[in-house]
Amino acid sequence: MLLRVEIGDALRSVRRRQGRTLRDVSMGASVSLGYLSEIERGQKEASSELLSAICEALDLPLSALLSSVSDRFALEEGVEIPDTIPQELSDKILGRPGGYSMPRLAAKP
Repeated sequence: MLLRVEIGDALRSVRRRQGRTLRDVSMGASVSLGYLSEIERGQKEASSELLSAICEALDLPLSALLSSVSDRFALEEGVEIPDTIPQELSDKILGRPGGYSMPRLAAKP
């Protein structure tokens, strides 16, 4: 797993759930469409400033994006990380349909 790939996947998922185009988000974040596309495909790593601008354009708290990516890594690693954001709020922010909840795994001994 690569961090840039997981961040890109998460950003693309949010953008698509919102029904937004790459062009729309790239204009809102003041980044070229091509560069945003490369970020979403995991080919480029976004700086923290650029990541913040993309999240702002998506009306997505940066903390929600990072939490989602962290959960993906935790699942891959088979560890449980306590969630500090209520599931309902996380679902609302990330636009998850119908109260989808991230499965939790037990920590490795």
